[in-house]
Amino acid sequence: MVQSNAEDVDGYLAEVPPPRQEALRRLRELCREELAGFTEAMAYGMPVYERDGSAEIAFASQKQYISFYLMRGDVREAFAERLAGEDMGKGCLRFRKPERIDFALVRDLLRATAVRPGTVC
Repeated sequence: MVQSNAEDVDGYLAEVPPPRQEALRRLRELCREELAGFTEAMAYGMPVYERDGSAEIAFASQKQYISFYLMRGDVREAFAERLAGEDMGKGCLRFRKPERIDFALVRDLLRATAVRPGTVC
């Protein structure tokens, strides 16, 4: 599933292949815990977390991996050392196996994002 037509995140998670559901539910739980003041929505066929109408965080079940989108360049730069060994695109952290998701790193990225607004790439 690359892009979903689900109307909400619950619908999105129901469409995800069972082996990935637990990991994606955990990502959602972390986003809800750490992103106070953000709005959970669906955009671009995936769950997004918006502040003031701008998506700063998203995640998705892609064909070959789970994507965690960190759309704030300032946060990526602040975590450059910790992200150096990760499979990372411009704004996408890719986890090829659900059991290899570094939830502690994700939590720290979410906390850093929540501290203050920043420029979205």
